[in-house]
Amino acid sequence: MKKNLYVYLDSNATTRVDDEVAKYILNFYTNDYAVASSQFSHTPGIRAKDAIDKSRYLIAKAINSSPEEVIFTSGATESNNLAIKGVAFANLNSKRKKIIVSKIEHFSVLHTAESLEKFGFEIEYLNVNHEGFVDLNHLASLIDDNTLLVSIMFANHEVGTIQDIKNASEIAHKYGAYFHTDAAVAFLQVPIDVNLLGIDLMSITAHKIYGPKGVGALYIRKGTKIEKIIEGGYQEFNLRAGTENVPGIAGFGKAVEIFSQEDLKKVRNLRDYLYEQIKENISGVYLNGASDFNKRIPNNLNVSFDYIEGESVVLHLDMRGIAVITGSACFSRSLQASHILLAMGFTHERAHGSIRFGLHKYLTKEDIDWTVENVKEVVEKLRKLSPLSK
Repeated sequence: MKKNLYVYLDSNATTRVDDEVAKYILNFYTNDYAVASSQFSHTPGIRAKDAIDKSRYLIAKAINSSPEEVIFTSGATESNNLAIKGVAFANLNSKRKKIIVSKIEHFSVLHTAESLEKFGFEIEYLNVNHEGFVDLNHLASLIDDNTLLVSIMFANHEVGTIQDIKNASEIAHKYGAYFHTDAAVAFLQVPIDVNLLGIDLMSITAHKIYGPKGVGALYIRKGTKIEKIIEGGYQEFNLRAGTENVPGIAGFGKAVEIFSQEDLKKVRNLRDYLYEQIKENISGVYLNGASDFNKRIPNNLNVSFDYIEGESVVLHLDMRGIAVITGSACFSRSLQASHILLAMGFTHERAHGSIRFGLHKYLTKEDIDWTVENVKEVVEKLRKLSPLSK
């Protein structure tokens, strides 16, 4: 009998806040609740500013940057907007009017880039292969001296594939373009050195690493020409106006500080075990994303099942106390199959049959065994009902 009443396997979407992080955050709601801009007026303000500075230092240390290059935001979506729009608006008078993004980016990158077309920017879209890797030869053919920015996500939130960021940034820099990466699901899951990898701008968030929702950060390399997109005060080095979310920022730093490589190893092992058990017990299963598990984030497994719809699997598993997600149409407001799986060249049927398992440190082997047992029962039941399997 499993110990957890509900097995949560959607951690590529968000994670539970760590108990130590939650306890740390509470202090900034009930005791040290001053705003950081009051640092010049009283001691509580100084404590708030110190908490922000500590978190900025911890994040900077984790990516090998200076603290002054880390700007706090409300999350990765805002960070992506600031990176792309901020660079574009700061360079409106430049001849560089081309922005290149991959076809499998998060919508906060794709839609932000598209919004710049009305300002005269040309958006080019990079192809990916069947495992979700960006075609760097295609990048080399698209880029030119008129390119302002290249944006390629570090790792994909749906299929987990990790990109060759170093070579991609080298191509961008060869033509004098900035290089941005959305590292929301990659941050701390894989080693990131912004200097070694040649990253100019990088978006990260707290809630994927057992931190709070509603807080993120943007790394901006010193010397990058960028303009703020939220007007107001002079917070965050005059690049992001508004009262800082002190509890959230403090919690972000604490989550970074206590993030454990041992926990990450445990998650990787459970992910590998989950895949082995699914393959062993269920027929007609296809892996989506990198086949080399060293080239996908440790907590991601995405598979498709023949002859059945992903949303049916999700709903049946939810009724059994197991949370997963699908790239199928009914779980999208746009009523379209996953743009990521389609860009990888998959059929609509394979995209509709996809299930993403997002693992986390609170899971046990018992949880995985329980999940596989139920997935097997659900898949077999749905295939009996499917005319496609006849």
